[in-house]
Amino acid sequence: MDRSTNQQYLAEDMQRLDEMLSRVTKSDEALSRYLASGGDMQLLNLACGACNEAGTLANFFGRFSKETANNRKLKFVGLDIRAREIADAAARFRGNPNAEFEFLRGDATQLHDHQQLPSEFDVVFVRHQNLWNGKSDWEKIYHKALEKLSPNGRLIITSYFDREHQQALEVIKEQGGELVVTEANEMSRELPTPGKFVDRHVAILKRQSSL
Repeated sequence: MDRSTNQQYLAEDMQRLDEMLSRVTKSDEALSRYLASGGDMQLLNLACGACNEAGTLANFFGRFSKETANNRKLKFVGLDIRAREIADAAARFRGNPNAEFEFLRGDATQLHDHQQLPSEFDVVFVRHQNLWNGKSDWEKIYHKALEKLSPNGRLIITSYFDREHQQALEVIKEQGGELVVTEANEMSRELPTPGKFVDRHVAILKRQSSL
């Protein structure tokens, strides 16, 4: 597959991700009210790799401020254990006007070791969580993600596979999460692996007992 085809697929995937975020956030009344308020936000993207979704997330969560008199400030932190991918993301988003971007190399199972991180985030995003590749590690990631949420913050995940998505929701519940909404993406792009699709499902979760 040539570079131009890859770029076209990426652009289409990002458009569909934006549409799915719009769908699921509309089903979360508390999150919708917060987004419409124009308040500042802090977003953590865990296990983000080269973070192709960073621009889409920044545009989506930042644009709601246009409906208010406030100018939303969006702090975006991407974290991944792979140095090359993090360096690539940092280079691509350096100086981007849509958010304050920071990309850190680190282990998402050990968030407490990263003292430079803000104490809490309004949104923690995990794209294409991979529960089947090391369940115990992902249990830790989900637990740490929930711990990092602000009192009314949201954990948002996307998944490649139908069954793995349901298993992820079950594991997050075991770690103290509560499902707010989950939606299937009927327009998701099929990949060569049977049953695998780009952002096949998108779900919003919160800490149990949160609004």
